[in-house]
Amino acid sequence: MAKDTPSTSTATPAPAPPLWHASLPAPQHAAPLISRDVVLPFSPEDLLIDVRRTDYEGGTIKGSLNMPAQSFYMNRAVLHRLCAKSGIKNVIFYCGSSNGRGPRCAAWFADYLAEIGDNSMNSQTLAGGIKGWVKAGGEFVKNVDGYEAKYWKQFENEK
Repeated sequence: MAKDTPSTSTATPAPAPPLWHASLPAPQHAAPLISRDVVLPFSPEDLLIDVRRTDYEGGTIKGSLNMPAQSFYMNRAVLHRLCAKSGIKNVIFYCGSSNGRGPRCAAWFADYLAEIGDNSMNSQTLAGGIKGWVKAGGEFVKNVDGYEAKYWKQFENEK
């Protein structure tokens, strides 16, 4: 009588979920970087857009508007209308480090500006994101609403 042998089959790992932007068009334009030193002091012609969603912690740059990246694409026209009516000339996007969501949303907004032929408004990405802003200390930290020093300690050793 044959003995039962333990199964040696290996389970196939589940496929990774699609990226949050996979169902949306790839941006066609790049939005230039803008330094925090140019953004501060704030200009009434500038609007900062914080595109963080689940990591919207530790504070946000004073006066910025939170528009999570995951829903931004569908709201480009609304943002444009609001900015146009308010005299905004520079729309500056940021996320944690401005390496993913911030530049993607800034590029989508640049695409929209090109699509409608609006040359009076600029789409830009805040270099270094909010992590770079906070890391700069001093006046930059003073211009973070809801600043939580304890939260930012976890990023002190990041480059």
